Amino acid sequence: MVTGVNMDDVINNLPESIRSLTEGKPYETNDFGKSGSLVRIYDDFVLKVEKERPHIAQMVEVMKWLDGKLPAPKVLATEVKDGYRYLVMSKARGRMACDEYYMTRPEELVTLLAEALKMLWSVDITDCPKTFDLKAELEEAKYRIEHNLVDLEDAEPETFGEGGFKNPEELLQWLYDHKPVSDPVFAHGDFCLPNVLFEDGKVSGFIDLGDAGIADRWYDIALGYRSLKHNADGTYGHYYADVHPEDLFKKLGIEPDWEKIKYYILLDELF
Repeated sequence: MVTGVNMDDVINNLPESIRSLTEGKPYETNDFGKSGSLVRIYDDFVLKVEKERPHIAQMVEVMKWLDGKLPAPKVLATEVKDGYRYLVMSKARGRMACDEYYMTRPEELVTLLAEALKMLWSVDITDCPKTFDLKAELEEAKYRIEHNLVDLEDAEPETFGEGGFKNPEELLQWLYDHKPVSDPVFAHGDFCLPNVLFEDGKVSGFIDLGDAGIADRWYDIALGYRSLKHNADGTYGHYYADVHPEDLFKKLGIEPDWEKIKYYILLDELF
């Protein structure tokens, strides 16, 4: 379970190297997303504070490794103190892909999303410090089920109940029984529209890289397709009739692998 950051702990325990960068500077607090972390947005950089866990340390290593490879935030300073990871990173520029500007320009939106995926796939993964381990993910999903950490209210309407799985346990067994063969590339790991930024007709930034690393090509495609679909179909309060998620495959020049898309969306239901 993601544990929210205690604001008092953050304010009272800033490491000196972090305090020297941030003290006295104006900021906005961003609570967008579900990470449970504290995010402060300054004029030229971002401070993110969250409970230190192994995958957070890995994320920092991946971000350092990505320097010069992709338009992603650079690590400016990072420290661990009293169980918290303090990370100062450069500020990504541009508008989120789900911004109304792009949602009302579907041709440009889908073209840029396809370009973003191709940029990720172009990264040489030879010495990437993190690999998506499906076996470990399924074990983590099992742990989450056993400890009642799966949010059924956040699942797709068709995942559980009539016509779907009886419960998370049945879904987990299906995931064990249908593990796909991986086509490894560098993947964002949470390729949804708020995590991809555009500016001046180009991909200008990838943010929230906590799950980035080597993974199946279709992992990002699946989550990107779902995000595009839900940002257009009224799930988040706005309906954009001219956005057609299937156009993403046309821009990528590939046929959709619906089995893999289904698999990775169902896997994500347990997280």
